[in-house]
Amino acid sequence: MTRPSILDEVLTSAGCSGETDPGDRPRFAVTNPATGDRLGHVPDMGRSEVHKAVRSAKVAFPVWSRKTAKERAAILRRWYELIHSRVDDLAQLLTLEQGKPFNEARGEILYGASYIEWFAEEAKRIEGDILPTTGPDRRMLVLKQPIGVVAAITPWNFPSAMISRKLAPALAAGCTVVIKPAEDTPLSALALAQLAKRAGLPDGALNVVTSVRAAETGEVLTSHPDIRKLSFTGSTRVGKLLMRQCAETVKKVSLELGGNAPFIVFEDADLDAAAAGAMLCKFRNAGQTCVSANRFYVHASVLDAFADKLAERMTALKVGQGLDEDTTVGPLINPAAIDKVEGLVDDAVAKGARARLGGGRHARGGNFFEPTVLENLDDTMEIARAEIFGPVVTLIPFEEEADAIQMANDTPYGLAAYFYTQNMARIWRVTEALEYGMVGLNESVLSGENAPFGGMKESGIGREGSKYGIEEYVEMKYLCHGGLGA
Repeated sequence: MTRPSILDEVLTSAGCSGETDPGDRPRFAVTNPATGDRLGHVPDMGRSEVHKAVRSAKVAFPVWSRKTAKERAAILRRWYELIHSRVDDLAQLLTLEQGKPFNEARGEILYGASYIEWFAEEAKRIEGDILPTTGPDRRMLVLKQPIGVVAAITPWNFPSAMISRKLAPALAAGCTVVIKPAEDTPLSALALAQLAKRAGLPDGALNVVTSVRAAETGEVLTSHPDIRKLSFTGSTRVGKLLMRQCAETVKKVSLELGGNAPFIVFEDADLDAAAAGAMLCKFRNAGQTCVSANRFYVHASVLDAFADKLAERMTALKVGQGLDEDTTVGPLINPAAIDKVEGLVDDAVAKGARARLGGGRHARGGNFFEPTVLENLDDTMEIARAEIFGPVVTLIPFEEEADAIQMANDTPYGLAAYFYTQNMARIWRVTEALEYGMVGLNESVLSGENAPFGGMKESGIGREGSKYGIEEYVEMKYLCHGGLGA
């Protein structure tokens, strides 16, 4: 595939939007994790640029929020259509900066765009209420109004979809946004911002801050009094820090944080369906998703059969650069990521685990890791407690349903869980017992623009997508209108 034309457009634009101007600030390189090649440089913005971006968003807020819902919906719809018209270009750009296979990247672009389409329609459905009156001389009603300027901080593993999932409801509600994309993957954010501007989004409504100074920019976004809402997707550790920083100005927050997803296979499960489901939710993006299956609890009576079916499917995986036509598993995002996965695997093996398949860095070198199956594990190993974020399956046997539920819930995280069974009574027992915001029952693909995405416990606060998602960006105002007596 040729170099995507949108990459040159993004780099030529100087990497800024709204009032943010990089001036003479230094720039940082964006590299391809599969090859190490430099794709280009973007501005390394700091405190002063963030303040300018917030000011730009504040100035634009009355302009944007006073547009009718129908007017905002029309602009969002044009943005959605522009993304569709450039889907292959955007997918190539995403693969180059993030590494995932092209077909996955293309799927991400379309998935992200679906949120823009959804919330373009939801913009026209932000409805209040008329309340029963407490007296004949008064009327009582509830209005829903945009919360104001929103700060959004997004991760590198889905550099397009995580942005669309935040921007679409915020803009649909009438908010303006300052967004800080991950330093590993800023180009997709800049490309989406360019297309939004072409769709008719007014100046300042969307401001992109590119920076390697996460602590500095994050401190401004969480402390600035003109920002009324923070939406963050990333690690639990960072999410807790940002939440503490937001407390000083009592900002509304929504947090989509870490996960440690259990994947439970009961003795009556359809093992072929379970193995196929495991492949989808473990090896997508090389296991670098917050909803990736992390711990595989398999009933002891079917453990070997399930492991054989899974290993057979895994041998067909092709590790390589994302733009190679037959690649199904790309690289990890950077050297630190592969060091982490290697360390978790080595620690488990040193404590008695066995590698049924794979077990180390791939022969391609660089940021590539072998698709791996580890067995003879237990819950005391670090790999069973940590979010792996790599192409590693950990098989842990169980005997009783209660044991599987207990092990699955024995984590501070509660984002996604999966289980496979044909027993209807068990379906309800296990679904209600699992302490997770999302549960896949005989299904491993959870996400969709019409479904509420989010977790329990230390996996976050709030929901993205669905009819509930836009509620994160509005304030409720109660109005009591008196003096209406005859």
